[in-house]
Amino acid sequence: MSLEQLNLLVLSACGVLLAGVAAVRISSRSGMPGLLLYLGIGLLIGESGLGIRFDDGQMAYNVATIMLAILLIDGGFTTNWSDLRPVAIRSGLMATVGVLMSVTITSSLAMLLLGIDLRTAILLSAMVSSTDAAAVFSVLRRLPIKARVRTTLEGESGFNDPPAIIIVSVVVSDAWNQGSIMGMLGTGLYQLVGGTLIGLVIARIGQVILQRVSLPSAGLYPLATLAIALVAFALGGIAGTSGLLAAYAAGLFLGNQVLPHHKATEGFTEALGWLAQIGLFVMLGLLASPSMLPAAIIPALVIGSALTFVARPLSVFLCMTPFKVPWREQVFTSWAGLRGAVPIMLATIPLTQNLPGADQMFHIIFLLVVTFTLIQGPTLPRAAKLFGVTDELSPAAVRFDSSPMEGLNASMLQFEVPASTKLVGLYVADLRLPRGAVMSLLIRGKEILVPDDRMRLKAGDHMVLAVPNGLLERTQNRLELLAEHGGLARWVASGRNRRALIGETRPSLSDDT
Repeated sequence: MSLEQLNLLVLSACGVLLAGVAAVRISSRSGMPGLLLYLGIGLLIGESGLGIRFDDGQMAYNVATIMLAILLIDGGFTTNWSDLRPVAIRSGLMATVGVLMSVTITSSLAMLLLGIDLRTAILLSAMVSSTDAAAVFSVLRRLPIKARVRTTLEGESGFNDPPAIIIVSVVVSDAWNQGSIMGMLGTGLYQLVGGTLIGLVIARIGQVILQRVSLPSAGLYPLATLAIALVAFALGGIAGTSGLLAAYAAGLFLGNQVLPHHKATEGFTEALGWLAQIGLFVMLGLLASPSMLPAAIIPALVIGSALTFVARPLSVFLCMTPFKVPWREQVFTSWAGLRGAVPIMLATIPLTQNLPGADQMFHIIFLLVVTFTLIQGPTLPRAAKLFGVTDELSPAAVRFDSSPMEGLNASMLQFEVPASTKLVGLYVADLRLPRGAVMSLLIRGKEILVPDDRMRLKAGDHMVLAVPNGLLERTQNRLELLAEHGGLARWVASGRNRRALIGETRPSLSDDT
C-alpha cells in the first residue's frame, strides 16, 4: 500500500466514523436505535452503494468478536454490582434456560411454518435467541426506567451471548453429526463456568497490580485496565472457554473496584465502546447484499414473530415468575429484548464453515434484526410508561477518582459534591471518615481552602483527601452513605455490617448519643 492509498484509507475511515458520530446525535433526538443508522451507513458504502465490496465472513467474524469483547468490557465496567447483584440469578436463568427455551420454541415454529430442516431451524433460532449487549446498553441507559428492570436486561445481555455462540458453533460443527447431547451440554457448561472464573481471576490479579504500581502518567491506567480485561478474553479463548464471558466478568469486577483514575478509565472504555459499536454495525452492514434481502422477507418475519410474540414472552415468564416479578415488568422485559450485532455476527459462522444456504441465513438474520429493532426500539419509552416501569431520575451519585502517591502506601482521593445529594449542608465534622483518612483541600470556585470541622459543604465543592490504600474502599462507602442518607447515615450503617462499611472512625460526641 502506497502512502497516498494509506491517506485515502485513513480519510475514508474517519469519514465513516464521523458519520457514525453524527448518527448517534440523530438517533438520540429521534428515538431511533443508532444501530439501524450504522447498518445503513454500511449498506450505503457497500457493493450496492459506493461500490466497496466486502464478503470475507471469517474476517467479519474475527473482527466482530474483538469489537463485541470491547463492548462487553465497557458494559461490565459501567454496571453497578450493587444494582446487578439482586437480579443476577434471574439474569443468569434468562441467559441460559431462557435462551434454550427460545431456541426450542422458535425452531419448532420455524419448522412447522416454513418447512425447513431441523439443523437450519436451530441455527436461525439460536442466532436470534440472545439479546444484544450493544443495543440494550445504548438504548436502555437513555431511558429513566427502574434500576431493577434495566440491570436485569443488561445482565442478561452480558451473560447470554456465550450460550448462543456455543449452540451455533456446535450445530455447524461435526459434533452435530455425532449427536452427543451430553457432550454438547458439557462443552457449554465448561465454557460458561470456565470463562467466568478466568475473567474474575485475571481481574483480581490486575486490581492488585493497578493499586500497587504507581505509573508515571494518568493516561496509562485506562490502557492497563483495558489490557487486563482483554488478557482475560484471550486466555478464556485459549483455554477453550468463553472469552466473551471472561471479558464481561473482568470488566464487571474491575468496574466495581477502587482503582486509580477510575473516572478517566470509565470515560476511556465508553469511548472505545462507541468506536466498537459504530465499527461493528458498519462492517456488518457492509457485509450484506441488498439484492438478496427480498427473498429473506418472509422467513425473517415468521422467525422474528415467533421469537418476539411467542418464545420470548414464554421464556421470560418461566424464568421470572419464581422470583415473583410483577407481570407488568415481565411484559416490558420481554418487549425490551432487543437484537443487534450478536445475531448478525453469529450469522457469519455458517459463512466461515461454507454451510449450504449460509448466505441466505445471513440475510434472513440481517433483515430480522433491522425490522424488529425498528418496531421495538422506538416504542420502548411509551412501553415503559404503559407498564409502569419508569422511575424518577435518581440523585447523581458521587463520582470518585483516585491516584496513588509515588513511594507511599496512600492515594489522593478526589470527588465533587453533587447538588442533588445530602452531602450538601453537612459540616466537615459530620463526615466522620475512617481513622487515617485526611481531608487535605477543599476547592470552592477559584478558592483553595483548608477545611476545618466548622466548614459546611456546598454543591460543586471539590474535595481532595489523602487516604491509606487499605482504607480507600471504606472511605468511599462512607461518603456514598452520607450522600444518600445525610446525617442519618450512621443509623443506616448500624443496620448493616458497620465495621466493614465504615471501619474505625474518629471518635465524636455523636457516638455517645
